[in-house]
Amino acid sequence: MLQQFLHDFGYFALFLGTFFEGETILVLAGFLAFRGYMDISLVVLVAFCGSYAGDQLWYFMGRRHGRKILARKPRWQAMGDRALEHIRRHPDIWVLSFRFVYGLRTVMPVAIGLSGYPPRRYLLLNGIGAAIWALALGAAAYHFGAILEGMLGNIKRYELWVLGALLVLGALLWLRRYVRNRRAERKAAALASQAQPATEPRNEQH
Repeated sequence: MLQQFLHDFGYFALFLGTFFEGETILVLAGFLAFRGYMDISLVVLVAFCGSYAGDQLWYFMGRRHGRKILARKPRWQAMGDRALEHIRRHPDIWVLSFRFVYGLRTVMPVAIGLSGYPPRRYLLLNGIGAAIWALALGAAAYHFGAILEGMLGNIKRYELWVLGALLVLGALLWLRRYVRNRRAERKAAALASQAQPATEPRNEQH
């Protein structure tokens, strides 16, 4: 039943997951490939396509509406300004490596587009970065399954436990990121309100 479900929807879910974020679902797909439910070559290919397509979309949105996108949330604005500083110093290195930096997956392509980075160069280097990311993370998750099997013996007895642990870990990471983002947004909003000049009523003398 699980194998049929993954055959029908697993790769589509992987594409959507890597299109928007990607790390947790790619790790889960790599483990499932080790267990024989998915094909590791297709996992890497689909993860590459999802990540590449998502970051291309954010890049072109950054070129057209970068400031508007970053201005939606104070935290995005602060992260976008920091990302622009990184890009101006080492543009090619950040295009290749931003996927491996926690918390910058969405903001960085927008900032790269906003910075005026050449589209053709981004098309090439973003593809190289996406390929390295998908291959490295997918292979790491696949070999993680091999290590577990070496430690636990017949891993099939623990299969559901491992899958459940990976899902719980992904949910906890998402929750941690959500809480941190909310705190950062409240802090940025408070700083912005303090930075606004206070208007004091003038006392009129009669």
